[in-house]
Amino acid sequence: MRIGLHGRDFQTNSSRFIEKLLEQLMQYNAEIWLSSKFIKQVRSAVLKEIKYKSFELGDNLKTLDFFISLGGDGTMLESVTYVSKAEVPILGINTGRLGFLATTSRENAHKAFESLFKGDYTIESRTLLKLISSPRLFGSLNFALNDFTIMKKDTSSMITVHVYVNGELLNSYWADGVIVSTPTGSTGYSLSCGGPLLYPKSESFVITPVSPHNLGSRPIVIADNETISFQIEGRSKKYLVSLDSRFETIDETVKLSVKREKFKVKLVMLPGQHYFKTLRQKLNWGLDIRN
Repeated sequence: MRIGLHGRDFQTNSSRFIEKLLEQLMQYNAEIWLSSKFIKQVRSAVLKEIKYKSFELGDNLKTLDFFISLGGDGTMLESVTYVSKAEVPILGINTGRLGFLATTSRENAHKAFESLFKGDYTIESRTLLKLISSPRLFGSLNFALNDFTIMKKDTSSMITVHVYVNGELLNSYWADGVIVSTPTGSTGYSLSCGGPLLYPKSESFVITPVSPHNLGSRPIVIADNETISFQIEGRSKKYLVSLDSRFETIDETVKLSVKREKFKVKLVMLPGQHYFKTLRQKLNWGLDIRN
């Protein structure tokens, strides 16, 4: 079995934890692939004792059976850029606090590997959104698992974002910005701006204004087979656009539209894991001294 690993921003006490994971993979006779970024951050003698192959961002990883993300939700989003169109199933092991995407704690990592090699897991597909722009932005990484945003830059003044759905004007948002979120990303930036939670299988996007001037401007959920396009106006003439944690600066001449990406992200779900359970844990649902 070929296993790819990627991680970043490790805590000082993570070295022994990573060593144990690599040793466990060797016990399973796995063919180990490590990202160059991961290799640079791991200071362990174990790397000198094992055979592994390295890979870079943009390499074709279709030959991998699984991809392991070591870190938090930010590392998971970065792992998606490595896997890209290969659609290799990703298992997120959280080395910090429990995340919405990296839902396996470091304490349960070894049991997770056991389940992986026993075949005791399910695969959950997640929709991505695709940015279409002229000129082209973000190179080959013009997709996002969480969200696409348009934000003001270098000014305290609000901007106006005209949003169209299949060419029909939806609204002209006078705000700090606009978020287009996937169901996966509905628990992120969109949620903090008053957006609704979307079930991962809901086949929809949510458009959420950021601090709108008009309080009647509310988030709206639309089908994910629609094309959303934008026109931007403002005093600054420079704006910030982002795909997950990646961002670029543009001006109002750039043409922008968002639609559903053709490929999907596949997440490994282990026994006992479920989206609803994660919501209860992260949002503290049901935690009341009266219960």
